[in-house]
Amino acid sequence: QVQLVESGGGLVQAGGSLRLSCAASGSIFSINTMAWYRQAPGKPRDLVAYITSSDSTNYADSVKGRFTISRDNAKNTVYLQMNSLKPEDTAVYYCKMHVTSYSGRYYTQEYWGQGTQVTVSS
Repeated sequence: QVQLVESGGGLVQAGGSLRLSCAASGSIFSINTMAWYRQAPGKPRDLVAYITSSDSTNYADSVKGRFTISRDNAKNTVYLQMNSLKPEDTAVYYCKMHVTSYSGRYYTQEYWGQGTQVTVSS
């Protein structure tokens, strides 16, 4: 099995910065797409950004130019650098990874982190 552990959330004033991390461990052969989602109270979980195994990235329009997603394959970790934070960025942030494992055969599964709270005060 694979576990994802997130860190880096917290309380920050508007205009500030935070860096989220999500590290995967367990039975990992390779990690394909890594992504960050967020969910505000009473709202659905939305995609924030993703990065492919070839380092292609994509961002939600609401965070373009302010957030940067990156990955460290040696550490099985994905990061989300968040700058110029706004109160509307307040949410629980979740990482998601598509992980290929080997157990007699190769198989790919989707895994989620437990979520980390980001609160931006005005």
